[in-house]
Amino acid sequence: MIKTKRVYEKRAKGDGMRVLVDRLWPRGILKKDAGIDEWLREIAPSDKLRKWFGHDPKKWEGFKRKYIKELEGNTDLKKKL
Repeated sequence: MIKTKRVYEKRAKGDGMRVLVDRLWPRGILKKDAGIDEWLREIAPSDKLRKWFGHDPKKWEGFKRKYIKELEGNTDLKKKL
C-alpha cells in the first residue's frame, strides 16, 4: 500500500519506507531530521510542469496527464526499476 504524507510531518511508527519525490529539498528541514529513506528527485515533476500547474486545482487533471507522460519518457526512472 502506498500512502502520501507531507515531508513536514514527523515519522510515525506505521509509516514504513519514506520516499521523497521532489526536485527541491524542503525548506527548514535538515536531511538528518527528515526521516526520509530515499530521495527520488529525478522522478519528480519537471520545473516547467510545476510552474505551469502552480497549485491551481483547476489544472489538476491536466497536471496528472502531463506528469504521467513525463514519467513514461523518464530514462532515470527506468534505470531505477
